[in-house]
Amino acid sequence: MTPPTLAVIGTGAWGTALAITYARAGYHVTLVARTAAQADHLARTRDNPHLPDIALPAALRVTAEVPPAPILLLCPPFQHLGTTLARIPPGNATLVLCCKGVDRATLRFGPEIAAAAHPAAHAATQIALLTGPNFAHEIAAGHPAAAVLAMADPDARHALIAQLATPRFRLYGSPDLIGAALGGAAKNVIAIAAGAVIGAGLGENARAALVTRGLAEIARLAVALGGSAETIAGLAGLGDLILTATGQSSRNFRAGLALGHGQRPDPATGIIEGLDTAPALLARAHAAGCDMPVTATVVELLAGTIGLNDAIERLMRRGLRDEGQ
Repeated sequence: MTPPTLAVIGTGAWGTALAITYARAGYHVTLVARTAAQADHLARTRDNPHLPDIALPAALRVTAEVPPAPILLLCPPFQHLGTTLARIPPGNATLVLCCKGVDRATLRFGPEIAAAAHPAAHAATQIALLTGPNFAHEIAAGHPAAAVLAMADPDARHALIAQLATPRFRLYGSPDLIGAALGGAAKNVIAIAAGAVIGAGLGENARAALVTRGLAEIARLAVALGGSAETIAGLAGLGDLILTATGQSSRNFRAGLALGHGQRPDPATGIIEGLDTAPALLARAHAAGCDMPVTATVVELLAGTIGLNDAIERLMRRGLRDEGQ
């Protein structure tokens, strides 16, 4: 079988990790940088500071121009997804969205942004979402991992999975783009709350309770938006949330730790997607008539309108109910 040809747009840790993974597997891969200067530097040094000690494979091409590849993996910071999509000329390429969040201006998830930016694209067969519990540095190191490939059309989805799965990167399919997009976005918000609990010394019991109730409110919103609670119980929801709410490599968890220590998250440590996602996610939930108390508390903590002790007391004093409510 001829190795697939694809382009990865975005030279952050995640985009570079995917490009390295597929180049090592023998794919024809182009890594697309934002500027010609960035592309030139990466092409010359074969080194990306986002993934120290992992050299770019010799076969990996680096450029600032989006090539006419049949598969485009989009890996920019989420708030730049719209401008990244604008760089892509209309055509028959399959757009695989690999970033997680909610747009702070439009309150849209990635698939909705892609459909608006490329209205001529066939949403069922040309727009896909790749998400799951994956730290970039582990993927780049070749450690085994699994993810979800969400796409509406089953035939197109299964064909794309066959192209993008590797022996060390197992993919599961899902028709639920909104549920998968929500799971990837919301887990960053809950991870901030989990970090705050640990940073404040409130214990593992409190973190487990908070993460579980956070998962419950994500599932409620998924159903309200036309997605599936089952999606939130899988890799795109629970799996990603476990990793992000417990892993020390998670920038969102570390942002929460800072809050728990009485400090502000430091953007200099890297992009913390949950900071922008939290208020946008809460606004989207309000529009859908969905109650998300953990998310609302994170928004207030980040805004500085409530302290951590008051936040915990408010959550603990919520009306008693059955767990499924």
